[in-house]
Amino acid sequence: MFSVTVRDHMMIAHSFRGEAFGPAQRLHGATYVVDATFRRAALDGDGIVVDIGAAAEQLHAVLAELTYRNLDEEPAFAGMNTSTEALAEVVADRLAERVRAGALGDAARGLDGLVVTLHESHVAWASYERAL
Repeated sequence: MFSVTVRDHMMIAHSFRGEAFGPAQRLHGATYVVDATFRRAALDGDGIVVDIGAAAEQLHAVLAELTYRNLDEEPAFAGMNTSTEALAEVVADRLAERVRAGALGDAARGLDGLVVTLHESHVAWASYERAL
């Protein structure tokens, strides 16, 4: 399996519901370094996994929809704990929609999978992996 990873970042505000989250139940900020890894079993006709520039542009566009927002106020997240794990899934699903729509080029429709990793810090991160 071949892979290409692009990286960006986002800054959000949010809070959590549930005693498991302790002080994070209060509104707080988070800055994530976000990696999107595109995978395919065989390289495309140009000998690549995906156009790196297009992948970086689309990751940036997805993150722009989230960054500098209080996710507690966003209708798409109503009733949801926007944990690192849950946000990794949201980013992956939004990227997958863009792949299907052709935003990364026609050849990208041949991608097999996508992994999105949100790094909370240098010692903690979470990922979500999905098929394409």
